[in-house]
Amino acid sequence: MDKQARKADYNRATRETDIKVSLNLDGEGVSEISTPIGFFNHMLELFAKHSGFDLKIQAKGDIQVDYHHTIEDIGICLGLALKKALNNKTGINRYGSVLIPMDETLAQIVVDISGRPYLVFDVKFNNEKVGDFDTELVEEFFRAFCYNAQITLHVRLVYGFNTHHIIEALFKGLGRGIAEAVAINPKTKGVPSTKGVL
Repeated sequence: MDKQARKADYNRATRETDIKVSLNLDGEGVSEISTPIGFFNHMLELFAKHSGFDLKIQAKGDIQVDYHHTIEDIGICLGLALKKALNNKTGINRYGSVLIPMDETLAQIVVDISGRPYLVFDVKFNNEKVGDFDTELVEEFFRAFCYNAQITLHVRLVYGFNTHHIIEALFKGLGRGIAEAVAINPKTKGVPSTKGVL
């Protein structure tokens, strides 16, 4: 497979947000993240670093309302960029599974690049906010991402207490799990499905 083909840009402008995403699945984990939400910037940087993807995101949004529209729309754009970068999914592993420890926290992410969007989000947060960030928006991001990428995604908190640690483990795990699933497997001939398509 031509690694140059595993890149995508996706732009989306609405009356609520203006998002630009550039994604390279065969990068080096380099990120340039610019959103008006500091904590979320950090989580996206972690995702890029632990996936090994090069990721650029520029986002503006109506944060005077709240962070919901901006975070959800970034998830939409990143998911669509991933789907575009994968093209017909030839040669990929398809599945990824990872357990991520973060001090007292252990999080599990399991991925299937299935073409069938589905999210299981089995996580309870002990706090409603980390700073000014609403923790319920983590699930909104994961849902927007997986439904637009058309992947099956299971997210589970095995155990943990510190809310920052939990969210950080989830984003690191998402990066690692997606990276494993989209990695090229030399033993995979064509698309890894008996259907012949994903």
